[in-house]
Amino acid sequence: MNSSDSHLIIVSGLSGSGKSVALRTLEDLGYYCVDNLPVRLLPSLVGSLENQDPTRQKMAVSIDVRNRIDELGLLGQSLSEIHALGFSTRLVFFDTEDAKLIKRFSETRRKHPLSMQGMALQDAIAEERRQLRPLIALADLVIDTTHYNVHQLRKRVLDEVQGHTRNSISILFESFAYKNGVPVDADFVFDTRCLPNPHWVPELKPLSGKDAPVRAYFDADALVSAYSAQVMAFVDQWLPRFESETRSYLTVAFGCTGGRHRSVYMAEALAKHCNARGHDKVMVYHRELE
Repeated sequence: MNSSDSHLIIVSGLSGSGKSVALRTLEDLGYYCVDNLPVRLLPSLVGSLENQDPTRQKMAVSIDVRNRIDELGLLGQSLSEIHALGFSTRLVFFDTEDAKLIKRFSETRRKHPLSMQGMALQDAIAEERRQLRPLIALADLVIDTTHYNVHQLRKRVLDEVQGHTRNSISILFESFAYKNGVPVDADFVFDTRCLPNPHWVPELKPLSGKDAPVRAYFDADALVSAYSAQVMAFVDQWLPRFESETRSYLTVAFGCTGGRHRSVYMAEALAKHCNARGHDKVMVYHRELE
């Protein structure tokens, strides 16, 4: 997804896989975005925008199962016509495991586009995979979003568009509650349940590790200071090694009982530490607070 002066990104994939998030992210980057464009209109759209401003063309189009199935088969021909106009193209396909798609649809209560035909959700997903085969066969990049949250997906799109350079690893510090399971995409997991718990302090219980009184509570504790220093030293020691291996992403997770105080404090502290050391791709995600 490297950008150029005359560039078209085609966003495709399964319904519920994150295409809308990707398209909104591209729009934020200055791309002219069109959702659900018929395949046969692609060359016309590119040609019309090129004539308006030939010096700076960045477009993104979402094409998916909402197109007629016979339209999807025309994509290869449309891409050839677009290349003849001097545009480079990049087809990015977003995929997700069926079980995760079913969970996402049940949580949002959205209807699958093919459910209008009277199909059960599982059957609709299977039929969608069949209809999108011509697109995935042409894809330049396939991104599996099964284990991505919205923030991670947006960051992935940003990194793909803007390109990777050496020492440009993206670091995510994530807090979580053990009672809800360990994040499946965590590279390192640190257990903070050994630290003092503000849950038992009445005035601190309703707050979180992001609030000043809770931070002051932890900052004043020698055990917490020792724990923080050792984790920071670990990250400082091994982060360059991951960068030298051309890793693009690293997730460091902190867990506690409720995912509200200790883990949140540590995730925030480590993110601040890495920012202070000059890392410009640092993210924080508090799973239980979102």
